[in-house]
Amino acid sequence: MKKTTLITGCSSGIGKAAARLFASRGWNVVAAVGQPEGGAGLKRLDNVLVAHLDALDRDSIDQAIEAGIGRFGRIDALINNPGHGRYGMFEAIPREKIHEQFDVTLFGVMGVTRALLPHFRANGQGLIINTSSGAGIFTLPMTSLYCASRLALEGFSEALARELAPQNIAVKMVLPHGGAAGVENPARRGDGELPRRDYDDFVRRTNAAFAAMSAARAVSAADVALALFEAATDGTQRLRYLVGADGGGAGRDGAAATARGARTTSRKRVPARNEAAV
Repeated sequence: MKKTTLITGCSSGIGKAAARLFASRGWNVVAAVGQPEGGAGLKRLDNVLVAHLDALDRDSIDQAIEAGIGRFGRIDALINNPGHGRYGMFEAIPREKIHEQFDVTLFGVMGVTRALLPHFRANGQGLIINTSSGAGIFTLPMTSLYCASRLALEGFSEALARELAPQNIAVKMVLPHGGAAGVENPARRGDGELPRRDYDDFVRRTNAAFAAMSAARAVSAADVALALFEAATDGTQRLRYLVGADGGGAGRDGAAATARGARTTSRKRVPARNEAAV
């Protein structure tokens, strides 16, 4: 029987690339978009249902899930793909923008996940894949909010994996490292809030360093989509899949890549019981 995945953030970038890839590999796809006009090019695919979904609105979430189940009979996997990065000096970022970062990257993921859990439980199994970032395992200046939200998503995902394992519901993470080329990412555009004059020199130097890093390390949305597909189909209980310059991709060396990535932070990580040994 064909499997079905619900993928959020399918208007562009990683989400759209993942929707196309899963559909081309025989999956049914509920392609969730934030705006009604989103998902151009996906609607003509027979095994794709484009559904409006506001991850902060429970009614909108429920309607998208019900539409997917009504079309395909069930949903087997959820791919949360939150794409939002607030770039700038923490001191200069307004409070509402701080809340916005966590709303999109963390609370929206929690809302969609919570809504699908009863369906997964009724199915007797389920899979949740959260697209995170290398910023979830190391930090950089001028991305304090982005890093904080991704670190929170990491902690949530790892703890949730342990909570749901007894119910045969797996949780995994895919971490693009260095940013995805062709994806609009405010944390790399350099359009953050204007800093205080005290930071001017630091901001100029940091922006220049980021520009060089982004050009050298960016991975494509297609690369990340392939990692998402591997995570959905490899049949393992592996927790993390790193993709990018330091991650080395999501293939057989991915477990070693996870160890390399984890060592870029001074925090000692205790691996989840279902994480691949390295």
